Parts: sequence; structure tokens; C-alpha cells
Amino acid sequence: MPNSQVEANSLESQLVQEDALLRGHFRLSSGLHSDTYVQCARFLRRPDLAAPAAATLAAQIREAGLQPDTVVGPAMGGVVIGYELARQLGVPGIFTERDDTGQMTLRRGFTVQPGERIIIAEDVVTTGKSTNEVARLLTSLGAEILAVASLIDRTGGKAELSFPNFALLPVTAATYAPDDCPLCRAGIPVVKPGSRPEKAFS
Repeated sequence: MPNSQVEANSLESQLVQEDALLRGHFRLSSGLHSDTYVQCARFLRRPDLAAPAAATLAAQIREAGLQPDTVVGPAMGGVVIGYELARQLGVPGIFTERDDTGQMTLRRGFTVQPGERIIIAEDVVTTGKSTNEVARLLTSLGAEILAVASLIDRTGGKAELSFPNFALLPVTAATYAPDDCPLCRAGIPVVKPGSRPEKAFS
């Protein structure tokens, strides 16, 4: 019978196998270059992998004595893991999304009540900026943020969050300005995330 949870040290190999965690030379959407690229959607497309990962996060949350009323997964990356984490915790799962002005908001009839205890679910915490944006939205509505739970903490544990941060895999990713990139100086072709390796460009 398969393990209902995923060991933290096995998650990295699963991510690599699913091409969800790549090492090399990448041009990020910010314009910076990096030695690491994360695309958790490729991992989360596999329910047989997503469910054990969410079960591990749920177990960590319970062990910490946290009892959420709702899980909120920001669109798009947090929708799938948020739904599965909510299922594991036995609570409703909703998501935030950006409106026409680019502001994070609740739509589709989703609401939170004053005092509602929230876990924010993310696939990847990259800087913590968008997570804090969601937290500000929810607290402005009177909700209480208990923690953020994610598959990957790309900050290597340096995210500036004012609440507990549960992550299955901390990843330290180097980033460089394009005009001061040691990977470029080494002659390693830069790949735009999402493109095939053979479409590398310089």
C-alpha cells in the first residue's frame, strides 16, 4: 500500500522527474537570470503525487496545533494544492484572483467572515510578496492568517512573512542581472522558462 504522505527528501526527486524543478540557466519573467526554474504545475498534474504532498503539509499543520476554517489558494499556482490541502484538512477551499486592475481579490461568490482562520496555500513561495498581498486582503476582511503552506520555499527560508511558513522543500536559487551573470560568462545558453531546451538563446 503506497505511503499516504511524501517524505521531504523524496519530493525533490519527484519534482525533478516531472520536470517541475530544473537546474541550468534560465531567464525569468522579471528579466533576471537564474540557475533554477520551478514549475509546480507539472508536479501537481499528477494527483498521485499531489495528494501525498498535501497530506504531509496537513500533518505538519495539525502537529503545530493549528485548526483552520478555510484554505485559500491564490490563483493560479495555489488553486490545485489549495484544493487538495483543504480536502486533507476537511475544510472548504477557495481561491483569490486578480481583478482588472491587477489587485488580488475574492470573486465567484467567495467570502470570508471576521475571525475566520485561514491557511494560505501556495505551490511556490518565491519572495513572499504575493503571499503577503493575499494575507493583507484577508485580514482587511477580518480573517486571521494562521500560516502559509507550500510545496517549495524558493527563498531558502528567507521569506519575510509575519506568520508561520510550512514548506516541504526549501530551495535556494541564485539570481543574476543579465549584464552580470556568471552563467552567461561561462557560455551556458539561457533558456526562457517554458520553452524546450533546444530553443535556448543567448
